[in-house]
Amino acid sequence: MRSKKRLSVLLISAIAASALLTACGGADKSADGKTVIELVHYKPEAVAVFEQLEQQFNETHDDILLKIESPNDAMTILKTRFTREDYPDIIGIGGDINYSYFVDAEILADVSDYAGLSTIKSSYVDILEGLEFVPTEGTYGVPYVANAAGILYNRDMFKEHGWEIPETWDELMALCEEIQDDGMLPFYFGFKDTWTCLAPWNALAVDLADADICKQVNRGEANFTDAYRETAEKMLELIKYGESGPFAYGYNDACTAFANGDSAMFAIGSYAVPQIKSVNPDMNIDSFVMPGSNNKEENVLNSGVDLQFCITSECKNKEAAYEVLDFLLEHDNVQAYLDNQNAVPCKDEEFELASEVDGMREYISEGKMTDYQDHYYPSEMAVDAQIQTLLIEQDVDAFLAKFDKDWTRYNRDIIQMVKDYEAKHGE
Repeated sequence: MRSKKRLSVLLISAIAASALLTACGGADKSADGKTVIELVHYKPEAVAVFEQLEQQFNETHDDILLKIESPNDAMTILKTRFTREDYPDIIGIGGDINYSYFVDAEILADVSDYAGLSTIKSSYVDILEGLEFVPTEGTYGVPYVANAAGILYNRDMFKEHGWEIPETWDELMALCEEIQDDGMLPFYFGFKDTWTCLAPWNALAVDLADADICKQVNRGEANFTDAYRETAEKMLELIKYGESGPFAYGYNDACTAFANGDSAMFAIGSYAVPQIKSVNPDMNIDSFVMPGSNNKEENVLNSGVDLQFCITSECKNKEAAYEVLDFLLEHDNVQAYLDNQNAVPCKDEEFELASEVDGMREYISEGKMTDYQDHYYPSEMAVDAQIQTLLIEQDVDAFLAKFDKDWTRYNRDIIQMVKDYEAKHGE
């Protein structure tokens, strides 16, 4: 059995500054005898809705006291607490490589017996399963909400000029030319903040590379030089239609410019809408899936688990934790979160979605989606900065060679883990 000591290998690189943090674990019972369930999540921007949910739960439950914490830099705090063996009962995290680390380190409890899982869209459960380094028995997270990334566009501007929504890459390039001919800027990017480079990258890669390409590389069956070449080349084509000097402007600049009508489109996720509307509350925004392929049937929605709830393996009151999850998954509570955060529900029910994802509804309802490629990337690789360098230096071969070299360097432990698993169990 894998030991939680693996955590020291997989997680500790980012917490040198955490020595000043103090453990904040509470007792299992409150002063009045209630079972205490502590939930720590990584979405400080959603603190208002979580405060509302905490209050509603505690007002309607006599035997459980729910304590929800919304710290800044929650992942660093959680990793620190884990190394001190100070575990919350429930954690709210994204579906990314940190989840993979936590599963491997056996920090999370198997929740496959949780009845509420049956209400979650299988596509999002599959996304979580796909994040595991090696196949693991059980299910370790309950997907709550997702986000969707592709291209936001100015509905009024498109209607005024009669521009059509593209369904293939060639149609997108033709649209960009048409927008330029009409005297407008097709895109605003804001690539000064390196993470923004990942938005169009991910949206293109889900169309052009295998969903499990990172696992294929770990098994020695593929390389990124071949798998990512078309994505890299199309990133260079796309940037031609953005603002002059995109590396001088950051995310907030891009949101403001798009809100003010300085571009017709913005290659970003639905998560950017609140920031954009803080500048222009009346802006009429819609979105469409990035058409990275010239075969429209190959284009899929780039969507991943933005927030899931996991019960830690040290939780002493699993039934009470399940009762908290039942409450969070109640229809009205999910809707409250969607309304507050412009998110996409993982629960398989009819919800009122934000109008800004109208153009993605078909993909959402059909489950035609693939996870963000960067959810598999180790932070040490700084892939966002590597993509920015690609866009500045325009050297696809150098970028791909470095990607392959760095992948082997920073995933050495995971690659060995995969080899060991396959030696024992077969592919």
